[in-house]
Amino acid sequence: MIYLETPLTVDKIKQLKAGDEVFLSGTIYTGRDAAHKRLIQLLDEGKELPFNIQDQTIFYVGPTPSKPGQVFGSGGPTTSGRMDAYSPRLIKLGLHAMIGKGYRSDAVKKAIVDYHGVYFGAIGGVGAMMSSCIEECEVIAFDDLGPEAIRKLKVKNMPLVVVIDHLGNDLYEIGRKNYLKKDCK
Repeated sequence: MIYLETPLTVDKIKQLKAGDEVFLSGTIYTGRDAAHKRLIQLLDEGKELPFNIQDQTIFYVGPTPSKPGQVFGSGGPTTSGRMDAYSPRLIKLGLHAMIGKGYRSDAVKKAIVDYHGVYFGAIGGVGAMMSSCIEECEVIAFDDLGPEAIRKLKVKNMPLVVVIDHLGNDLYEIGRKNYLKKDCK
């Protein structure tokens, strides 16, 4: 088990390999496809992003409403492919880590390799458990998007797995190859 603190610099990311189990702590941001589309629109208009993206981590999540006394509603990972049209540009600008579920496009994988990023997988269906790792939550942009607004989170020991490392090793591909090598007799 690897314990990591944000921000995730290139030096920290280069120590990770596909399949590593990680507990992540520190500040991360949320954002799904509607928020990503707006981030790209801001860049196209020459405007600043609502947070400094350098060495940051984005969790692809749209939480349910918080219950009384909760910091964050249930929030499991969103399918990452929905952000693939936007991610390479953000990775190039310094976004170093993404948390989600599912496959990533070749363009995202190339950007991860070219700019030393990492893609973490979180387990779908465990939104309540994931939410228990969130200590603080503040909406910082696009409040009108409701659950898809960008939130700044403080997390403690969020359990993740490195799915794609900075060298482009993809746990989904590795797992499939290892499975096919087994003798199924």
